[in-house]
Amino acid sequence: MEPTFSHFGICVSDLERSVRFYCEALGFERAESHPIGSEFAALMDLPDVAVISQFLRREATAIELLAFSEPAPFGSTERRAVNQLGLTHLSFRVADVEATAARMVELGGARVASSRTTIDFGGTPLEFVYCTDPDGTRVELMDLGG
Repeated sequence: MEPTFSHFGICVSDLERSVRFYCEALGFERAESHPIGSEFAALMDLPDVAVISQFLRREATAIELLAFSEPAPFGSTERRAVNQLGLTHLSFRVADVEATAARMVELGGARVASSRTTIDFGGTPLEFVYCTDPDGTRVELMDLGG
């Protein structure tokens, strides 16, 4: 079987807040949910685990939100530097960068105002801005002019 992409996994501090963020700001829909226990501890490289796995789907894209109760989630909610090794951001094409960014802020995310960029591409303005989800995961919004 040829490898095919499955999903992105994001650890979240508040499952319902993150579900609302991704569904209401970016058009995802709540899909399957699974309680995960010690049977996945070795896979997750943890001594024990209790987590809710909530999938969100939009067309061919799937995000798995992981809400840990054991062990508790940890880490900074500050956005990572874009040049830090590892996953740097999720990116979405949108029809209105400003309106989508404003909605993300209403839903607990943040807008990185200094990242707002417009590039003239052969007479077509390309619009970009970085935001973050409520836990600091960087989300790029882009309007590629059609």
